Amino acid sequence: MEKAVRADYRRVDGWSSACTSRLLDLLTKFFIPFFIITGLSQVGVGMDIPLCLRKGLLRILRTRMKFTLTLLILLATSSLGATEAAAKEKKRETRQEAVALAADQQPQQKPSGFSTFNNEWADFWAFRLVVNLLGYATIFVPGYLIIRYLRQTRYNESAGPGFFSNLAVLCVFGREQHASVSAEEGTVGGKGTSSSSSSAATDEPFAKRAVRLMICVAGLQVSYLTWGVLQERIMTIEYGRTATQPGEFFKDSQFLVFINRILAFVMALTVITVRKQPVHTAPLYKYSFSSFSNIMSSWCQYEALKFVSFPTQVLAKASKVIPVMLMGKVVNQKTYAYHEYATAAMISVGVSLFLLTSGDATRHKDSVTTTSGLVMLIGYMLFDSFTSNWQGALFTQYKMSSIQMMAGVNLFSCLLTSVSLIEQGGFSTSIAFMFRHPDFIFAAIILSICSASGQLFIFYTISRYGPVVFVIIMTVRQGFAILLSCIIYGHPVTIIGFIGILLVFLALFLRIYANDRQRKMKRLAAANSSGSGPKV
Repeated sequence: MEKAVRADYRRVDGWSSACTSRLLDLLTKFFIPFFIITGLSQVGVGMDIPLCLRKGLLRILRTRMKFTLTLLILLATSSLGATEAAAKEKKRETRQEAVALAADQQPQQKPSGFSTFNNEWADFWAFRLVVNLLGYATIFVPGYLIIRYLRQTRYNESAGPGFFSNLAVLCVFGREQHASVSAEEGTVGGKGTSSSSSSAATDEPFAKRAVRLMICVAGLQVSYLTWGVLQERIMTIEYGRTATQPGEFFKDSQFLVFINRILAFVMALTVITVRKQPVHTAPLYKYSFSSFSNIMSSWCQYEALKFVSFPTQVLAKASKVIPVMLMGKVVNQKTYAYHEYATAAMISVGVSLFLLTSGDATRHKDSVTTTSGLVMLIGYMLFDSFTSNWQGALFTQYKMSSIQMMAGVNLFSCLLTSVSLIEQGGFSTSIAFMFRHPDFIFAAIILSICSASGQLFIFYTISRYGPVVFVIIMTVRQGFAILLSCIIYGHPVTIIGFIGILLVFLALFLRIYANDRQRKMKRLAAANSSGSGPKV
């Protein structure tokens, strides 16, 4: 009798949770467009946005409103039907449990085929990717139309002194009048500041410089090693699993991206408030491109752990120099030396040796490096390489500081992910998962802190000691990450796979050495050419 009461309680609790989730979806899809429309209609008069642009926005929102009302009617109808079906199903299951208890059998609840198919399809990464992209499109499409209109009408020449006018000019046009001054002065984040920081770091005493470097090394290693361990814990381990009950995986990778970015944005704003920054000249919308690619690379990184092991993912990150070189040729028309192609080939061979001999099992026990995992890793490398090249182009053109770049990118990341999560109901499902599994809250908070603090250590290390020292530290960190993952989570590595790992890291260190040597030879040649000039 106690088992029957417990089973009935679980069934009623699941039915009420489903009804609550359906109600939250209805409220999200109905009231958010309603308040946007009414808010714009009341505030739009006081804004300095042209009348035709306001009408266009309201037309778009009213169209979405009609769609939402239609969807509301359909969902309400389906909710009534689902309620009646749930009541009939409850009566049928009650009779089955009575028969099962009479026969001294454990009652079993089997989900319907349609429900199982629906859940599997909703959890499929391609479906989630399409839904996420549609959510981002609700920001990018109206944003593109607004930017295009403001540029065609040269809104910056006729903008008034209001807050919204200044915001529109800052987002679309930036501060072009300060761009030439910033370029001449070589402000923070530009080449002039980098060289001055490097010279200051060189002039300070050796003991003080060594202590600073050890702090940077410890900060980077602790932040990103902890981040890697928690990342694998969150995405690959079942929460709430006991000897009698199965656990559940956390599924919404976009929510992890959101909590990481919002904390990084708060940290960047804090640093900007405390430390003086150069005049910001770049249009804010240009951060959205690297923000989108950064979101997608992080999402692919989290999703890949569902299909490949963490050591495989780390080696894939180490081999991202190959797509970075390809993106450099496409975006910035860069040329590369022969040793860079040779080390890229060594990395490819080493990664192939590891992948072909890997026998590790992941979340999908039937396959290790599946096609989905390969697609996720390729997507991560492509998006991440675009992010670095686009940010490099912005640094060169607008000379902003690294903290300003961090704040701008994370601002748009928070905007894009929050809108997409609201439209999908991702906040409600993720928060419900937190309440069911409190240990997930602790892991998610520490993950966000490590991600944000790691970004600050990255910018500080590069500004004080240059990119070569930073790359060496992060390369060593990748080796420790693989070692920690194999020890904590028991990933097996064969002898050939170990040789492949050594080949990858050998290629990385050769690349660092060759690039540093080439850089020193260029500086020496430049010094000789300037010293051997004509004497007056």
